[in-house]
Amino acid sequence: MLAAQVTDNTYKGWQASLALQFCHTPEKTLLHSAHHIGPLTVQRPFYPEGETCHLYLLHPPGGIVGGDTLDISVRLDAKSHALITMPGASKFYRSSGPQARLNQHFYLHEDAMLEWLPQDTIIFPGANVALHSIFHLHATSTLLAWELYCLGRPVINETFNHGTLESRLEVWVDDEPRLIERLHLREGDLTPVAGHPWIGTLLFYPAREEHLDTVRERLTSLENFSGATLTDDLLSVRFLSDDNLICQRVMRDIWQSLRPLLTTKTACSPRIWQT
Repeated sequence: MLAAQVTDNTYKGWQASLALQFCHTPEKTLLHSAHHIGPLTVQRPFYPEGETCHLYLLHPPGGIVGGDTLDISVRLDAKSHALITMPGASKFYRSSGPQARLNQHFYLHEDAMLEWLPQDTIIFPGANVALHSIFHLHATSTLLAWELYCLGRPVINETFNHGTLESRLEVWVDDEPRLIERLHLREGDLTPVAGHPWIGTLLFYPAREEHLDTVRERLTSLENFSGATLTDDLLSVRFLSDDNLICQRVMRDIWQSLRPLLTTKTACSPRIWQT
């Protein structure tokens, strides 16, 4: 079914959206509302550590093809704390021309905490993909987030030798820009990423110099293809790699190290990561 959709020029694509809102109560953070259109939904919330809401985002079709548009909006009311992940990797399949789009908007109010920890995003050769993620933070909110892109399927020696990826990442604090960056790969040219198939980005707010030092210690296994930058109070971590196991280990190690420093809570890994 998916392969036929990819090569069929008459395919109009899924137009899916998901809007989530979290609210704080004295006992725990609640998923106040979840409105969806098309194949985007969530499982019921989990509370493995008490008040923090753990939520798994689901995309039942299992892959995204040319012409699909997915819009995700996440809003955290004051003092709420949510950790959001996914059961498996997101997959963008090859396209005969139409672009597949994923737009993600996150809104954090006063003293809200968001941990956005999705699984990897696999971009198949020949895909035409636009990814746009925007985080709107309040000065008193807390963010721990990551993105991990896989170009092609290196585990079977398949490279991203044709296709297009447009990625845009933005972080705003009190309507002031902290980070706006763009990645554009065309016609399978991986020169902008030094030929590496794995691209990782982590974001932490609010951060200090000691957090920067902690992160740099944990990037040593990635050697020269990694770096961390503290811009005002936003900590950005970036790396390139040829090994997804190293990527996942480093990302989770950094998250586990910084979580108790930014949230006063020890790391509590989602159960789905163990399956």
